[in-house]
Amino acid sequence: MTGNTAASSTVVESGRMGRVAWARLAPNEDLVRGIEKICQAEGFMNAFVRGALGSLVDACLGLPNGQVRQVRGPGVEIVSLSGEVRSDAAGARHVQLSGVVVDTQGKLHGGPFTAGANLVLMTFEVTLEEWLPGWQPA
Repeated sequence: MTGNTAASSTVVESGRMGRVAWARLAPNEDLVRGIEKICQAEGFMNAFVRGALGSLVDACLGLPNGQVRQVRGPGVEIVSLSGEVRSDAAGARHVQLSGVVVDTQGKLHGGPFTAGANLVLMTFEVTLEEWLPGWQPA
């Protein structure tokens, strides 16, 4: 990593994109934990979410004050989703997902998804692209 200076908290990381995986999460599977499992199965140490489509039973989103917002369903639709998977030194994968959902009344809610609290309703499809940090062309 380069570009980290006292005047800036910006970090620039060199690397390249790797393989792409498309996967489907099953009903009652947690969104965050499911993406961790996909990366584990595919051998992705780091990845970016490139696309997603699906719905949740209920949604649980983080708020800036550290509390969470429960968005009641059944049938909370995900309007947009972005995020990444990063592995620590021990190889454990950590998923950070943020998005926008729409509740049964048509109201929009956004924020980071809380791990273990966002169960898939019917199905959920996601496209992940592997990130290979530190890769340099020969």
